Amino acid sequence: MLISEVSEKIGLSQDTLRYYERIGLIPPVKRSKSGIREYTELDCRRIEFAKCMRRAGLPIEVLIEYVALYQQGEETANPRKKLLIEQREQLKERLKEMTDTLDRLDQKIAQYESISKDKQVETTAGQMA
Repeated sequence: MLISEVSEKIGLSQDTLRYYERIGLIPPVKRSKSGIREYTELDCRRIEFAKCMRRAGLPIEVLIEYVALYQQGEETANPRKKLLIEQREQLKERLKEMTDTLDRLDQKIAQYESISKDKQVETTAGQMA
């Protein structure tokens, strides 16, 4: 696939795809004799993985480290797994913090809705008098 096709399929700009490759977030993409990137389905899966992990808030540096370990081969399976476990734990903590914040926001909104309802009842009662 050409970079334009991958960009459309995955929802990342062509500049972002080039950037991800340049910094090592994805392994180098095979090129044609004329230098045009030729993405494979494996490349697309790697990009989707990187996009997913970035969307979840994993730092670029961690993902670059993961890709570097991956490129070293199967002997790095345990360090890769450890890295992912660490990131999962950090993500769980952030998720808990976000859930707590969401709960507080819901409580505050409910308070304001209650105040609004009370004022509506007062206004309606005043109009009936």
